[in-house]
Amino acid sequence: MKIVFIGTVEFSLQMLTTLIMCDVEIVGVITDKDRGINSDYADLVPTCKKNNIPCFLTNDVNTLDTIEWIDKKKVDFIFCLGWSRLIKSKLLQLPSLGIVGFHPTELPKNRGRHPLIWALVLGLKKTASTFFFMNACADSGDIISQQQIIIDDDDDAQSLYKKMIDTAKGQLLTMVPLLHSRKYQPIPQDHLKANIWRKRDSDDGKIDWRMGAKQIHNLVRGLTHPYVGAYFMLDNNEYRVWKTQLVDCQGFDNIESGKIIDIDNHGYLLIKCAESCLRLVDVNPALPSMVSGDYL
Repeated sequence: MKIVFIGTVEFSLQMLTTLIMCDVEIVGVITDKDRGINSDYADLVPTCKKNNIPCFLTNDVNTLDTIEWIDKKKVDFIFCLGWSRLIKSKLLQLPSLGIVGFHPTELPKNRGRHPLIWALVLGLKKTASTFFFMNACADSGDIISQQQIIIDDDDDAQSLYKKMIDTAKGQLLTMVPLLHSRKYQPIPQDHLKANIWRKRDSDDGKIDWRMGAKQIHNLVRGLTHPYVGAYFMLDNNEYRVWKTQLVDCQGFDNIESGKIIDIDNHGYLLIKCAESCLRLVDVNPALPSMVSGDYL
């Protein structure tokens, strides 16, 4: 089974490494240099050199040069795992058996952008690791393999990202032999059950202390490493919040949101939110000297 692999992030690197261990012939890898687009960017070139796999760098897989490079390989499948830009019809038609894509949600639900972030920000209790055949519409092709991922209360973007990788690795080891033997049975998606998550922007990561404590906590755990971090503004300075703790505080119903209730021995601030309180455990840069009763 001949394949070309497309990807440019840490998930891509982990999937490529797993595929190298499988009974497939990887005849080429298409990747890109770090352009500051992906906070989880990973360089695939050293792995290609180590395993003598031809590598092609591009920021657009739909260019004529890229199409011609792939076409000469005469591949059965393309694995596109960790490439956020659209694939157009000419490339979709190149492999004889299709392009395998990936989306970390329980398709057909939650198609679209920033799936791990949205799942955490919305406080979902589960998501899924889904491999599917790509078509002209994003995340809408027939499902090849889907496995549920439980989101625990203490999960954040980093731990959920790892769960995604570990789950997808196991799926690949089972799925690749089925693809190789042509014994896979794709399942069409029910488009009536689909929704599409929109692209997030900078304002979506801004903390407003008038939000509920749990909402802010979910925002922080969704945007923590390897992503950009939630933030708030104080005296025209921006502060990134990487970790928080929910605190069930009673007797502060008459206290305004954003007020510092307490500062513990570690210097962690306890902040009154719209409901309940939130402890700031990891903030960068360090906040100026503050006392209880000050406001953020």
